[in-house]
Amino acid sequence: RVLIPGIKQAPSDPNLPFILERTQFPVRLSYATTINKSQGQTFEKMGFFLPQPVFSHWQ
Repeated sequence: RVLIPGIKQAPSDPNLPFILERTQFPVRLSYATTINKSQGQTFEKMGFFLPQPVFSHWQ
């Protein structure tokens, strides 16, 4: 299970004849693959998230 908190937003204009409230969920479409499966493939754009160093010297 993954818990994604919703962000509730409501306009602050009291002159609106209705009550409007929307909930947004901070998600982003993404795709993941392993390094082994990506060898030989071509990607137009690529992004990396490496919170810790993963390579050593001369690698």
